[in-house]
Amino acid sequence: MSEKRSNFASDLDKKRLLHSIEWAVAVAAYAYLVYRLATYEHYDAVAESLHAMGTKQVLALAACVALMPVNMWLEAWRWRTLIPMSWREAQRQVYYSKLAGLVTPWRLGEYPARGLLMAKGEEPQADVWTKVISMGAVGSVTMTMAIVSVGALALMFSPTVLAQLGGSYLYALVAFLLLMALLFFFAPGWLQKWLKGETPRDEWTHVLWASYGQSVVRLLCWCVQLALVLYALDTHYQLSTFNFQLLPVYYLLVTVTPNIPIVEAGVRGAWAMLLFGTLNAALAGVLLWLINTLLPCLIWPILKKNAK
Repeated sequence: MSEKRSNFASDLDKKRLLHSIEWAVAVAAYAYLVYRLATYEHYDAVAESLHAMGTKQVLALAACVALMPVNMWLEAWRWRTLIPMSWREAQRQVYYSKLAGLVTPWRLGEYPARGLLMAKGEEPQADVWTKVISMGAVGSVTMTMAIVSVGALALMFSPTVLAQLGGSYLYALVAFLLLMALLFFFAPGWLQKWLKGETPRDEWTHVLWASYGQSVVRLLCWCVQLALVLYALDTHYQLSTFNFQLLPVYYLLVTVTPNIPIVEAGVRGAWAMLLFGTLNAALAGVLLWLINTLLPCLIWPILKKNAK
């Protein structure tokens, strides 16, 4: 009886520690967001752009904001493909991981944050972390491969941008895609051995390609959001003459540019201005980052409160 009580107390202490870490990450993320909003230097440009909006532009911006939960739903869909769980739990983990990704270099904290919430359940923690590390790596690779493959294809139809970047840039992308193809070929066998489960190699192959396809769909959602923000902030924006292939190229450049969260908004704005050519384009990159980062962080406490 005393041994059972000791194990129960130990499990309770671990859950309390995980709970404390969960809230420490949340507090750090909210503090960072407050700092970024307080130190942003271009509110005058934001106010000017918002003031110049017509009805169509306001509706476009509203549509972009409305696509934020769709974007998060698509990520929860990807996560459920990699690790089966309920929709509610997948959404809760995805929203919380936004907080952790915000305060860690290169968003390295996103998948460990999801594991943190999973480790508070009944499954052994060692099994949880093995699964999270493996599936987190798979999710990162499939998302990156979707961005680079679609972006590289779009770049081939953007000769002006390719000339600015240099021909060697395209060769580097092709080499990267070949490396990703090799990983896709060997990954099912590695996952089967690493996770030591009964899942056959063919099923892991299906999971990888399903995650890649879901990543492409999520990338398309990002592109639609970016187009809507560009239209909302620039009254001279013409859909009939816009080069839509630049949208995935933008995400390609953002992805392959080394950055950490504290400068990420600036990097996105710089690439947007290079590709689309106006200050409003730079502002669009920053605004879209806020929509897809700030709003999910604000929604997470609601999801946590309603979690069972």
